[in-house]
Amino acid sequence: MEAQLGSKYTFYGFDLFFHKETKLVDQSLDHIKRGISKKELAGLFTQFCAHENIEKFSVIGYSMGTHYATIMAEELAHRINEYIVAAPSAFKPGVLVRFFSTNKFGNKILEKLAFSDKAILHFLSFYRKLNLIDSKNHEILLKEIGTRELRFNFYASLTYLRFLDTDPRRLEQELQQHQVKSIFVFGKRDKMYPVKIGNFLIPKLKSAEVIVLDENHELINKNFADKLSAILI
Repeated sequence: MEAQLGSKYTFYGFDLFFHKETKLVDQSLDHIKRGISKKELAGLFTQFCAHENIEKFSVIGYSMGTHYATIMAEELAHRINEYIVAAPSAFKPGVLVRFFSTNKFGNKILEKLAFSDKAILHFLSFYRKLNLIDSKNHEILLKEIGTRELRFNFYASLTYLRFLDTDPRRLEQELQQHQVKSIFVFGKRDKMYPVKIGNFLIPKLKSAEVIVLDENHELINKNFADKLSAILI
């Protein structure tokens, strides 16, 4: 995206918690289970902006990253120029994600699955047979849990979503009040996050644009960058 938009924007990339090299100082289960609040998350970004002398900024998030971008919109809309979300799982995380992240019993099950070498693989296969997830997303999930470390990160990532549920009413109010330009990107063949999941919000916004790409869930590519840059430049 820097090739298309680098002349207008300076990009700062943030991995999700527990992805790649992003780790907590305290990685204990007890600490992870405490989670992070919306205000605490917004505070981390506020500190970063203060360090970099950034007053106004735009946010962009993809898939699970849209949870964090959406929290920024809820908490810091007065500082946001553009709110951009692609395949916004924050709008409809799904029954399993909610069960594993916010339900104590569900989270305990996920903990047991995550620390077993075979149990979570059997669990995903079972859900695939029931057609609760499609083959593409089954493949994506398998990549997320290939090793014990990856399974721990998967567990921690879902657990950290516990207090980060989107507040539809507040999100709408903040985007409207501060006239934040909002761009929503969907994949035409993405069965998990189709365009209709935005119906609770998008039609109500005065400054909203929707991009529908001929893609599945893995839609971050040159086509995405070209279509987005056509709107932003």
